[in-house]
Amino acid sequence: EHVAPAYIFYGEDEARKYTQNTRIMNIQSEMTERALDILAVPEGSLILDVGCGSGISGQVLEERGYEWVGIDIAPAMLEIAADREVEGDLIKWDMGHGLPFSNTKGCFDGAISISAIQWLCCAENNKQNPYKRMKQFFQDLYSVLIKGGRCAFQFYPETPEQVESLTHAAMKNGFTGGLIVDYPNSKKAKKYFLFLMAGYSQDVVDDARKLIYKSPEEREEESRSFM
Repeated sequence: EHVAPAYIFYGEDEARKYTQNTRIMNIQSEMTERALDILAVPEGSLILDVGCGSGISGQVLEERGYEWVGIDIAPAMLEIAADREVEGDLIKWDMGHGLPFSNTKGCFDGAISISAIQWLCCAENNKQNPYKRMKQFFQDLYSVLIKGGRCAFQFYPETPEQVESLTHAAMKNGFTGGLIVDYPNSKKAKKYFLFLMAGYSQDVVDDARKLIYKSPEEREEESRSFM
């Protein structure tokens, strides 16, 4: 995927797939639904959508009764989101620079991200440091979430080291939580989610486990893991 920086990779041709390719649109919607199930916050909550792209995830947020704000680095994707007439506020921003809400602490009830945070592991030039990008992002994210705020980030790691780096950076900046892997034994269906909490709560952990493992039968069938 990383043949170019995100704002170049997601140019007009790539962005168009998110309005014309039914399979891509369905996958994005399904992963958003799953992320929201993991997030498990009440309707009406204000959610930050990191890497909101063409607004597919935003539409799902609206259908589920959430308020939301989206950030994305790719102008072409944001143009499509605007054309969809989504209700959320859209901001052009590189998450590797942190978040554009530094003066507004505790303003979001939760955060989701679909197919985006793996870009934090990439450097566009010699002056960029992936670890510093991760640190800045998670540091700012922690500050803009309410105490006990939750995050559910679906992502596509290229290596096990990227999984470790992202998880470590989150924990280093105050988060608790862990990695959720749906269908871990399937190369095609496997999905990674980073579940984070801004402040530890056993009730939050217990709620998350109930949602991740809805029943012993489902747990055995889908072989999900929570670490």
